[in-house]
Amino acid sequence: MDDALMYDFDAELKDNAEMVERELDRLLKPDMLFGPGEPPDRLVDAMRHGSLNGGKRLRPLLVRQAAAVFGVAPLAALPAGIAVEMVHCYSLIHDDLPAMDNDDLRRGRPTVHKAYDDATAILAGDALLTHAFGLLAAIDHLDAERRMKLVVQLVQGSGAGGMAGGQMRDIEGETTALNERGIVKMQAMKTGALIRAAVLMGATLGGASDDQLNDFRIYAEKAGTAFQLADDILDVTATTEKLGKAAGKDADAGKQTLVGLIGLNAARHRLGELVHDALTALQAYGPEADGLRATARFFATREH
Repeated sequence: MDDALMYDFDAELKDNAEMVERELDRLLKPDMLFGPGEPPDRLVDAMRHGSLNGGKRLRPLLVRQAAAVFGVAPLAALPAGIAVEMVHCYSLIHDDLPAMDNDDLRRGRPTVHKAYDDATAILAGDALLTHAFGLLAAIDHLDAERRMKLVVQLVQGSGAGGMAGGQMRDIEGETTALNERGIVKMQAMKTGALIRAAVLMGATLGGASDDQLNDFRIYAEKAGTAFQLADDILDVTATTEKLGKAAGKDADAGKQTLVGLIGLNAARHRLGELVHDALTALQAYGPEADGLRATARFFATREH
């Protein structure tokens, strides 16, 4: 392949993050947060604090990359990507609360409940979650059936059978021992389900067939498990400065992880297997899927 045409993951990661940042900045303003009343400044400020200036924006990146396999331009995939990112940011705001993970630091800055207060953090998360679905409903270049499919996929990724349910299982796991299968199930819901939704939503934007959606589902489930396993490894091996959040929190809180159950070396071996399985799921696709391949590899090699 001509060097000029080779895929550049770092360039796409940067471009996507900049696009997401600009769009979130545009949307998270009082005149864009539609309703019969005027949004309170403190609430909007808290939503912005919990959403802007941070993160690699990996979930909207996955929406963009999956959509690109079917020829969808990054700008056309952006609204769905922003919806997923709003859900992700809401979950972080709520996870950081004293009643949940009780974190004071997120992306190197005070968490929303520390910068504001618990009640404001709860409402900021609620508002981000709500407006995410409004974004999907307003994608006017898609037919109604496809918009409904996007909504269902995001619900499945974020609701009681997805991210929220996984967080509940995680909390239960602090007092009830989980075996390896239980840990994998919990993490597949808590972290993997929203990653799965992002990939499927991107493929849906592109009009993927049922068989193609199945390929992307397998990729997403393996990549999502790899992402969480890498996160657990980093919690053991990385410093607070590198992570931008407190390191070693899982063990301190009694949270159960595969690293704690099977050990660091076995976890690293498992991580390699998961990435291999994710890449295998894309073997029917050509260079147009190189972005998804690069992201799966990045999940396993990131340092923060």
